[in-house]
Amino acid sequence: MAWVDDVRKLKVLANADTPDDALTARNNGAQGIGLCRTEHMFFASDERIKAVRQMIMAPTLELRQQALDRLLPYQRSDFEGIFRAMDGLPVTIRLLDPPLHEFLPEGNIEDIVSELCAETGANQEDALARIEKLSEVNPMLGFRGCRLGISYPELTEMQARAIFEAAIAMTNQGVQVFPEIMVPLVGTPQELGHQVTLIRQVAEKVFANVGKTIGYKVGTMIEIPRAALVADEIAEQAEFFSFGTNDLTQMTFGYSRDDVGKFIPVYLAQGILQHDPFEVLDQRGVGELVKFATERGRKARPNLKVGICGEHGGEPSSVAFFAKAGLDYVSCSPFRVPIARLAAAQVLV
Repeated sequence: MAWVDDVRKLKVLANADTPDDALTARNNGAQGIGLCRTEHMFFASDERIKAVRQMIMAPTLELRQQALDRLLPYQRSDFEGIFRAMDGLPVTIRLLDPPLHEFLPEGNIEDIVSELCAETGANQEDALARIEKLSEVNPMLGFRGCRLGISYPELTEMQARAIFEAAIAMTNQGVQVFPEIMVPLVGTPQELGHQVTLIRQVAEKVFANVGKTIGYKVGTMIEIPRAALVADEIAEQAEFFSFGTNDLTQMTFGYSRDDVGKFIPVYLAQGILQHDPFEVLDQRGVGELVKFATERGRKARPNLKVGICGEHGGEPSSVAFFAKAGLDYVSCSPFRVPIARLAAAQVLV
């Protein structure tokens, strides 16, 4: 594979959520982590998910902060492991993205209420009221992504603090760290600006406490069509773009990714679609948004780093499109890294 890496210009990173995933990615030739999903860390142990549920159920800022304080060392430890595994390579960490109800227990409402009361100390009436408040008709377009961090700034502050403290700790051990913090589901420059301000304030506090600074970037996922259309405004705040092509495809087509199985086979059989757009990039529609946003973003910020972190990052024809569109990198599953490396090289052969 050495000739492949000599030929290609497009970098290949990996999506990895744990130190083990990061090591697998590195062994497969990944040049960094393009997507680390922080929410997956919350499910790693009973103690972690219990603290998350206490945070969700907290009726006051004080109690919510106490739960976040319990989560902080877990997040910091995970980030230390990932930075160590990716010594000398960039690591892009996405702040919390899923709607909060995904962290609640499964089962019928009585079982959920009973389990939450046992774990958090809430009474049944309060637990039921909180569950009802978190219930959404369309959660994928609801209370998630940066909307969580704006509504609960202490959540963004905790995650940013964990990242910076982990980065400093690893730097002190001789590890080269290049953290990149990614704000999810941004649709307006004001949303990103809110989160960037918080993150930079936390960085200043952490650096002041330890008497040391490190380099870092703050950027955003481009996964809402509106964000692609106002990419020049968003690039004024973002140091990098990462296209979340799964959600961008979902919102551009108006297809629910969880429900397309009901009609996509018919569409493919009848020739209405040539490919499943969640597997092979729709170059004519979604691809045009990618090109438009990249061009607009770089007009506002010429050194803007641009990549993608959806499933399309490991699909050969999609990788070829991204290379021709001028992106800097693709990020895919650790096991698809060799395929993406080869596809990126074939563009130039």
